[in-house]
Amino acid sequence: MAGTSLNARRFPVRVGRSGKADIRIEEAGVWDEHLRINHLPGQGFELVAAPSAIVSVNQIPVQSVLLKPGDNIEIGSLRLQFWLSETVQKSSVFRERLTWFGIGLICLGQVALVYLLLR
Repeated sequence: MAGTSLNARRFPVRVGRSGKADIRIEEAGVWDEHLRINHLPGQGFELVAAPSAIVSVNQIPVQSVLLKPGDNIEIGSLRLQFWLSETVQKSSVFRERLTWFGIGLICLGQVALVYLLLR
């Protein structure tokens, strides 16, 4: 599974072997429902381990923790890295052209004003 990217579209996200898990992982040491990731508005993303499951974040055993981008999550024989999805930048071509058109109009207006004043 090295290099595989898994995306969550809804929260909470359940991770485990079970068919009910949102992200299904069949590696050694992964339980049916090993952990859950919740979105807490205004706080971030919370990882909550199943009651007896062994979960490490950045090599520290945890039951519940707020995740930061880049955190390494270890469950069973698997290592995951938590990241926010990549952003998609909208095109700004229309706004850039409109800005340059406005600057051009201002320059033409100034040239016309100087011409009228020197006449």
